[in-house]
Amino acid sequence: MIDMNLLVALDALLAEGSVTGAARRLGLSSSAMSRTLTRLRAATGDPLLVRAGRGLVPTPHARDLRDKVRHLTHEARAVLSPPAAALDIAALEQTFTLRAGEGFLARFLPVLVKAIREAAPNVRLCFTPKPSKDARPLREGAVDLDIGVAGESGPELRSRFLFRDRVIGAVRPGHPLLTGPITPESYAACGHVVASRRGAQSGPVDQALAALGLSRKIVAIVPGFPDAMRLARQSDLVALVPSSCLIRTAEEPARPDDLLGFALPVETPDVVVSLMWHPRLDADPAQRWLRDTVQAACLDHMRGAGTRMHVA
Repeated sequence: MIDMNLLVALDALLAEGSVTGAARRLGLSSSAMSRTLTRLRAATGDPLLVRAGRGLVPTPHARDLRDKVRHLTHEARAVLSPPAAALDIAALEQTFTLRAGEGFLARFLPVLVKAIREAAPNVRLCFTPKPSKDARPLREGAVDLDIGVAGESGPELRSRFLFRDRVIGAVRPGHPLLTGPITPESYAACGHVVASRRGAQSGPVDQALAALGLSRKIVAIVPGFPDAMRLARQSDLVALVPSSCLIRTAEEPARPDDLLGFALPVETPDVVVSLMWHPRLDADPAQRWLRDTVQAACLDHMRGAGTRMHVA
């Protein structure tokens, strides 16, 4: 007979990557979790977690099992949980905490607040800054929903696709770079402003330029995309921003000082923006409504908006 408790323990071990962490999550002693790991190794015929320095790392088989075990555990909990009562959205009184970067909020904050207020006027949204990609606020319940790049915060987190973005250049109208074709050489020769929470000076665009024997001259490093755009609007510096930062709707007419976006003259990977939440919130009907509403509002806004682009 299969002990289903082993499945829950395996899910915790693969999520935490630590016997101590898994024990804490399940309310067990470290010795009890260590014995459970021994049983799991015997049941699967694989070491699952092996020593690497002072920590443990998953084996290839354990990495292959991680998503499957997470799904099975979630399904088992759903089967053994009572059906949720119907949720009256219009009467819902709750505060939801969302964490997102400054650039995302600059573009989507009014859209999200409007969508939530129309459906649930008694719901309060609390937006918190995102100084890092640490998953601890989600794990500890300080944040209900995180918006960013999935896979960079924590292996156990659930995620849902929000939209695909691309990085573009942005300059003020009349910028000298726009007087001719934008080449890797003309782009690299400009002064640049970089947005980075941690003060990083290089990224994928710099790697692509380096392959051509080129490098950018970084003049300023600022905390977020709105700061980079503000500086680019008032100078000849070139900003590097997600294309979503320059979108506008029909209700937002173009202004003379709007930044112009242009496709980079080198290849860079797209950015996939996702919703992320902790598995314990999966079955909560209010949380499901929040995720659905945020996703729908962002997708509708992206579909109905255009980007002011310069055609070289």
